[in-house]
Amino acid sequence: MTQPLSTPRDSIRIVLFERIHDNALERFAAAGYSNVETIGHTPDAAELAERIADAHIVGIRSRTHLTPDILAAARRLIGVGCFCIGTNQVAVGDAKGRGIPVFNAPYSNTRSVAELVLSEMILLYRRIPEKSKAAHAGGWLKTAAGAYEIRGKVLGIVGYGHIGSQLSVLAEALGMRVCYYDITEKLSLGNAIGHLEKL
Repeated sequence: MTQPLSTPRDSIRIVLFERIHDNALERFAAAGYSNVETIGHTPDAAELAERIADAHIVGIRSRTHLTPDILAAARRLIGVGCFCIGTNQVAVGDAKGRGIPVFNAPYSNTRSVAELVLSEMILLYRRIPEKSKAAHAGGWLKTAAGAYEIRGKVLGIVGYGHIGSQLSVLAEALGMRVCYYDITEKLSLGNAIGHLEKL
């Protein structure tokens, strides 16, 4: 009789915090992991230590902090998944010392942030915040004076990484001219220009 090489998947305990999307549950289920607990809030340190004491895998977002003390309380932890772009909320050195890999999702919010930046640019160019404030106070600023289209404007981006390059693509699609600066050589997407002096 041969011994199983690893713990059966249905006995691996997974705890997900901060309302992680249902897609994660579906993927775990499809892979045979059925022992998944979801926590819809950010627990305090005492609750967090209690909930992950016997967890094998923990999934967090940016508000849940895995400090050295919390990691010490996690007796069976074999992996931490950060459902966000960074891992600064985890004591990575302590995790490494315990042999616990820490993963993140560097592209998870890229498009959302790029869209938010673009929408805020449009709001400011159209003077929406002051018009909204006036409307809520019972006024109506019908004039378009001082409000502009973003089409034809030049957008300068400092940092042409995941978010900056996606913002570049969206802005160009709306008719903006894009130039960027980055400390490393980057391949331009679309018609973006990599040096300000070329404008």
